[in-house]
Amino acid sequence: MRREDLVAATVAVLAEAETVLPPWVEEAIREAAARETSPIARSQLEAILENIGIASEDGVPLCQDTGLPVFHLEIGRNLAVPSFLEEAIADGVRRATEEVPLRPNAVDPLTRNNSGDNTGPGMPDLIIDLVQGDCLRITAFPKGAGSENWSFLAMLNPADDPLDFVAEEVAKRAGRACAPVFVGVGIGGTFDLAARLAKRALLHMPGTSQMDRNLLTEINRIGTGPMGLGGDATALGVRIETALCHTASLPVAVNLQCWANRSSSATVRDDGWSID
Repeated sequence: MRREDLVAATVAVLAEAETVLPPWVEEAIREAAARETSPIARSQLEAILENIGIASEDGVPLCQDTGLPVFHLEIGRNLAVPSFLEEAIADGVRRATEEVPLRPNAVDPLTRNNSGDNTGPGMPDLIIDLVQGDCLRITAFPKGAGSENWSFLAMLNPADDPLDFVAEEVAKRAGRACAPVFVGVGIGGTFDLAARLAKRALLHMPGTSQMDRNLLTEINRIGTGPMGLGGDATALGVRIETALCHTASLPVAVNLQCWANRSSSATVRDDGWSID
């Protein structure tokens, strides 16, 4: 794998993720607008669709909050992982910050000093999974603060109903997370594993299980609606990931994503790279 290929792929997936929604996400918004019964809610969804069209046509970011640079790396077990992996991706983020352009969002949590290029300690954030094969698949998953700030984690009593808890909390928070939202849920594991499950649930959208569909129905039944103005479409997708937990614990984490559920993937091989 050549360093310049990985840098170029990083720039490309960030640029596409920031400016063009995945087709299934745009279709989910269109379907929600078509069945929305509230005129106010429908007008919000139509404004979102107009914004999507302008961003794609003009090649500009879908939102002024271009988010933090989060990447999902699926690394083939037969791949010789290069020593420059992290630094090449960081170089790609620096280039994308200038070229797309991206808003410099990454600041020191204590001093609030801005790094100026979206890189520094802990950034970019790399979520790594080992998979079959001999190549690297990199997915850009930029995460804005509007939805991230309203994500949450709780250590429930084992006797509690985690799905009721999630539905009620999402209904309280979704309007301020730029609804309609996508809801990644992690149930079980440890305190930190529940949060990682919730993030992976967002990455693996859309959910397809009956439990996913039931929770989506319950969240929308409450009626928070687009931008918290009331309506049928509070959430567009739900996915639940679970892990075994201690008999005395019930960790539950929810990672919210706004309507701009941005992502783009590329595959990097020894002989080059391509957008998926």
